[in-house]
Order: sequence, then structure tokens, then C-alpha cells
Amino acid sequence: MADPRSLVPSSCDCFVSLPPASASKEVIFGKNSDRPRDEVQEVVYFPAESHAKGSKVQCTYIEVDQAEKTYAVILSRPAWLWGAEMGSNEHGVCIGNEGVWTKEPVGEEEALLGMDLVRLGLERGRSAHEALRVITAHLEQYGQGGSCKEEPTPFIYHNTFLLADRTEAWVLETAGQYWAAQRIQEGAQNISNQLSIGTDITAEHAGLRQHAQKQGWWSGKGEFSFQEVFSLTHQPVRMEAAKARYCAGQQLLHQHSGQITAETIMTILSDKVSGICVDSEGFRTTGSMVSILPQDSRLPCVHFFTATPDPSRSIFKPFVFVPNITSFPQVISPSFGDKDPVKQKPRFQSRVDRRHELYKQHQLVLEAMDRNQEKKQRIEKSMQTLQRQTLEAIKNLLAGSIPLTPQVLGDLFYNSVDAELKLYK
Repeated sequence: MADPRSLVPSSCDCFVSLPPASASKEVIFGKNSDRPRDEVQEVVYFPAESHAKGSKVQCTYIEVDQAEKTYAVILSRPAWLWGAEMGSNEHGVCIGNEGVWTKEPVGEEEALLGMDLVRLGLERGRSAHEALRVITAHLEQYGQGGSCKEEPTPFIYHNTFLLADRTEAWVLETAGQYWAAQRIQEGAQNISNQLSIGTDITAEHAGLRQHAQKQGWWSGKGEFSFQEVFSLTHQPVRMEAAKARYCAGQQLLHQHSGQITAETIMTILSDKVSGICVDSEGFRTTGSMVSILPQDSRLPCVHFFTATPDPSRSIFKPFVFVPNITSFPQVISPSFGDKDPVKQKPRFQSRVDRRHELYKQHQLVLEAMDRNQEKKQRIEKSMQTLQRQTLEAIKNLLAGSIPLTPQVLGDLFYNSVDAELKLYK
């Protein structure tokens, strides 16, 4: 296996654990968002809303038909776009996406980004399967395409997705408008920037096999493997890096099978030796997410976000959906309205400062730690203590040791961000 640190990383890793791989009767979801090194990722909350029949919603590049009802969502997203790299909704659905390259050519014409599809699935799906149907319907109607980086030179890819809820998970892999999906009901699974669905296909695009035959990629005889038929014959370097990370992720999940907790997934996301936690010249892990989805519907789902780069040197902060959420401007980037370079054509001809308050303070602290070994050890110890206290509090909350009052839960994420800022200052 190639050393992943010697290859060029391009995107992300997603993980899910279901019983019996999970230590408790919980589904655990996790994702690293590996993006351009200087890109800022913000964490934003949107409440449930009702919309006029026949209205439209502006996604990153194009408009699509709006749903009459959208669910409350919490998103971790590159601050320049409409969609999200990862997130969850009020019904305990979690989705993350990965960039992928296949035999199907990428579309330079602006359409929906994979990140737009993540948000659309979360806003409109009450379950992982329902969210999958939302994503595939929009994919078939509007297509996917357009640059995925905030730069004049286009960077385009297709997408794979990992979707999870309290009872099951789905892997959804796409090639242009075509797709295949696999249902997961137990055990642990991960995805990276490559196709992984073979012959075990639970659902697929109605014209998938016919299209493959027409292109000469499949004879029409024998078993149909989505991975074999649609994967590139000669893989680029970025795909080799994904293969190494995928194998390393599988090994880490296997090592902890039967004992996987949220903390386990946080540790895996922070693993630099495997290349899962990216820190290269051009790309790095700019945001991370871990969610606990208890199978007991009486318990709340808990979603942790870093809102800062490098999970090995960040703090995962918890969020719980309740009716009245205290806003958290400390992790929301500035808005530039119609003057935003992403909204002007030609796009991305200039750059703006999208750093939010927590991002700025976190970067200053990391720079100070890199300059002073003594300060590094002191700050790292304080961060580890705060993270340990947070995880213990959530464990007690889910065990019933802490009252589940709406006010406490509504303030949870704001107070966690505030505690981290005070630690840095």
C-alpha cells in the first residue's frame, strides 16, 4: 500500500458505526472535510420553515424548486457556498459527501454541487432513505457540475455520500446523473474518494445498466459491479491516496469493532499517520463532525462540530436540536451580499476575508503553539481537559444524569464555543 502522506489528498473520509460495531445501541456518524488549506468552514443553523407553493431556492449556482416545508438543519460548510460538506437535521439524519472521479465526464456547466445535494437532502428528508430519494431526484432533474473551489481555475468532481439515521445507513455513489446505493443495517463502514459499491446494490438509477452497455463499459452479461464498471481504468494520484485512506479507515474501524463510540470516531478523524487527518501544502482537514444517534427515540441526537481546521488540534463542540436555539455568531463567517466574488460573473476574480471569530483565535493559538513548546504543552493539556469534560457531560446527558431541559440544550453549542474562546484568550 502506498504511503498516503506521500500522495496528494483531495477530499474527505466518512465513517458510520451501527450495532453491533458500536459500543452502545447507537449509530455513530463522522466525517472529515478536507478542503483547500486556507478555506474557512463555518457552522450554521437554519430553523424549519414553510415556503410558498411554487417558489424557488437559490443554491450555490442555480435555482431549484423549493419544498413547501424544510426541516431544521445544522451545517458545516465552506463559507462561500449555499450547500454543506456535512450536517444533520432535526430528525436525526446525517449526511456527508466525498469528491469522486469516474468514467463519466465531469460537467463544467454550472448545476448542483454535491454540497448543495447534502443540504437539500437534510432539509427535505425525515430519514436517511428519504434523504437519499431527495438527492437522487434532484441529481436526475438538475445534474451536478460547477467548480467546487473558490478559485478562477475550475475544480470539478462528482460525489459519493454517506447517509445515516437512528436505524440504518446508506452509501450513495454517483457518476454524472447516474447512481447506485447500498443499504447498511449493521456493522461499521467508511467511504473515501473512490467508488466502493460492487454487486451489492440496493437501489439504482433506472437507466444505469443500459447506459453502461451503451458506453461499452459493460457487456450486459454476468453480475453488474458499479465499482468495476464506472471506476476509471487509470486512476489519478488523488484516487491512489483515497485508496490508502479507505483501507486505513477500514482497519481502524475493525480494530475497535464492538467498542466504537463518538470518542473513537473523533480519534480516527484525528489520525495523521493514516492520512485521514490531512495536513499538506495545498489541502488540510478544514472541519470535522461526529454525531451520536441513539436508537432509543426518547433520547436526543447529539452532533459535534469543530468549526476549525485539524481535528487533532481542535475541540469538538456539541449541538442538540430544540425549539429555541441560542445563535452562535462566533462560528459564522461575514456576509458580503451581492458583492461576494462567488455571486459575480466571472466568478472568483477576487478574495474576501471569510474568517469567523473562532477561526481567527484558533489560528493565533496554533501559531503560538508552533513557536513555543512550553506554551504548546500547556494549551494542549487545557484543550484535552475541555474536550474530556464535554464528552463526559454528553455521556451523562444521554444516561439521564443531567436533566434534558430545553434551555440547557438550546445554549449548549453557544456555551461550548464560548468556553473554547475563553481558553484561547
